[in-house]
Parts: sequence; C-alpha cells; structure tokens
Amino acid sequence: MRVLIVEDEPYLAQAVRDGLRLEAIAADIAGDGETALELLAVNSYDVAVLDRDIPGPSGDEVARSIVASDSGTSILMLTAADRIDDKASGFELGADDYLTKPFELRELVLRLRALDRRRGRRRPPVVEVAGLRLDPFRREVYRDGRYVALTRKQFAVLEVLMAADGGVVSAEELLERAWDENADPFTNAVRITVSALRKRLGEPWVIATVPGVGYRVEAAGLDPASGTA
Repeated sequence: MRVLIVEDEPYLAQAVRDGLRLEAIAADIAGDGETALELLAVNSYDVAVLDRDIPGPSGDEVARSIVASDSGTSILMLTAADRIDDKASGFELGADDYLTKPFELRELVLRLRALDRRRGRRRPPVVEVAGLRLDPFRREVYRDGRYVALTRKQFAVLEVLMAADGGVVSAEELLERAWDENADPFTNAVRITVSALRKRLGEPWVIATVPGVGYRVEAAGLDPASGTA
C-alpha cells in the first residue's frame, strides 16, 4: 500500500511516516496543499491521509480535487476538527473515513488497511493464494501453515502481488506501490527484493517472472529453474 500524508506539522508527519513504514506501508509527505496536489498528479496513492487545516490550497480543496479526479484514491481525514458538524462536512466533501487528533497510530493503521481492502473490488481481510496466507492487519505470512518471517519490504511486495489475484504486476508498479517517492526509478531493488522473497517463501516457488513484463503469484508451484527473478 502507498499513502500520501498531507500534514503541515513536520514532526507529526515524520512520526506517522516512520510508523507506517514499520507496518510495511510506503508513505510520502506533503506539508501543504500545493505539494499535495503535485504529488497526487504524478503518483498513484491508495489513500490520502489528509489534515484539513494546512497552508493553501486547504485540505478541503485537496479533497475536492481527489474526488473530481476519480483516481480511486481513498481519503482519510486526520484532523483536530472533532465536532460532529466538522465530521459531517468532511464526509460530504468525499472523505471515506475521519479520525481526530490526538490518535493512536495502531488505529490509523487499522483504518488504512480497511480502506485499502474496500478499494476497487472488495477483498477478504486475510488473503490466501497458492498455499500462502497473508494477514495485513497482523502483518503475518504463512506458507502451507508454516510461519514465514519477512522484512517489511518483502511483505509489501508480496501484498501487492497477492492482491493482483494471479495477474502480472510490473516492476514499475511494484516500485510505485511498495516504495516511496525517494526510490530511484533505475534501481534494481525490485528484482533483489523479489529474489529474496522467493527464497524466504521456499520451494516450490510460487512467484513467477514473466520476462519483459513483471511478476505474478502462481497457483501451482514452480520449478526453481523457471522462476528466477
């Protein structure tokens, strides 16, 4: 999952980004409305975590822009405006969820996971494909009942691949969804991460490389020689 944090308090924004990274959620930061709109125009975000009281354009204007763009980006308003009228106006603007400050990071993570699950087609809370069981809320992965310890980046990549339900995911899309804006577009981090992930999951390998296209999770196991990154 990739998230845009729109927050003008730099320490809070950084703390939220660091906390989300620990949950295998890639996040970018915008300290004002103008930067937020620029990032939304060039990147694909699953959720925008949006403070309403930011330097112009306001958070409300950013929300209107997201809704008008029909990009599919969900909006979670994270703000100190906690009156019922504030919440009502936020939902009327197009917010999908509303969380008031102060807040617990764990609750924010749970709400982000729930919003991501509802995007596009509805997905079950726990995803199971090809003997793999991925629980995004507990950040756990099992293979045929065996717990598999993954790094945060490996987990993020596997989550994107499993959500594709057998479809091919390009290296560019993996970089877009599992890394933040600081990722080098010419990096070989995707290939390295997929290779390490495949080894962590063990044989028979379930992540196939589609030459020149990308990667996908295969329902049946692969011969190790056919699944190299």
